[in-house]
Amino acid sequence: MTISMPNPASPLKIGTRGSPLALAQAYETRRRLGAAFDLPEEAFEIVVIKTTGDDMTLINADRPLKEIGNKGLFTKEIEEAMLRGDIDIAVHSMKDMPVEQPEGLILDCYLPREDTRDAFVSPGYAALADLPEGAVVGTSSLRRKAQLLNYRKDLQVVEFRGNVQTRLKKLEDGVATATFLAMAGLNRLGKSDVASCAIEPEEMLPAVAQGAIGIERRSDDARTAEMLAAIHNTPTGQRLAAERAFLAALDGSCETPIAALAELSGDKLRLRGEILRPDGSESLADETTGPIADGAELGRVMAEGLRAQAGEGFFNL
Repeated sequence: MTISMPNPASPLKIGTRGSPLALAQAYETRRRLGAAFDLPEEAFEIVVIKTTGDDMTLINADRPLKEIGNKGLFTKEIEEAMLRGDIDIAVHSMKDMPVEQPEGLILDCYLPREDTRDAFVSPGYAALADLPEGAVVGTSSLRRKAQLLNYRKDLQVVEFRGNVQTRLKKLEDGVATATFLAMAGLNRLGKSDVASCAIEPEEMLPAVAQGAIGIERRSDDARTAEMLAAIHNTPTGQRLAAERAFLAALDGSCETPIAALAELSGDKLRLRGEILRPDGSESLADETTGPIADGAELGRVMAEGLRAQAGEGFFNL
């Protein structure tokens, strides 16, 4: 089938949040689509959409995400714009994405995955282990908070919201001694030197889908489906199928400390998963290896095993 290509007079509209990292991801998407179809930048229009999670009043007040409403916090307004036809595609950080999409939308295109590790960031200390007793660490991630307290119960954890630049400013202002960011985000912004060190997954297993960019579209948009298929990265999709199945089976959201990482080797997929009590008092982990094609089933089975081991109320505060 021959499809009509977007052009400067009728551009493909790319929806995104307005943070520097979100824009960098939208620009990468534009670049890859342009290269795949030999189109100029002007054939694409970047449309910035403010989401509930971008409200500076809430960010400056360091309101916990769970108080604002988690599922769709960084996606709802963008998805509504796509359903109205205001934009054609939406570019998302996959770790922000709920496991189910609204009716009429589909998420089946992923760009090559970046570094999945967390970055430890501190002006005065080189590594997490170097922090003095009782040090204040800032993070808005329940997963990172629980992992941190499971590792070092002496540390004080405070709410620390905002984009990369906002959190670095809070660190500079002394709100906390250290914080965590995603290495992927720092790399995409050209700020990898901000990290005191990258934390290996053996020490801190990353969030589900960390480091991955997903591109959402309308289910009935055949032209966009064909265009996105040309830039889809299959290995990333295979890894996320396992991780997001693990998350889905646990009914995971930003309100539950859940971590997972799938890695490929030949025709095999290795999946590691972890669930924690929100206060960090207990951590349950598992890992499994199987055929890549069985990734989603591996994730579901692992989740069921950990859920049974944890029992009722494991994620309750």
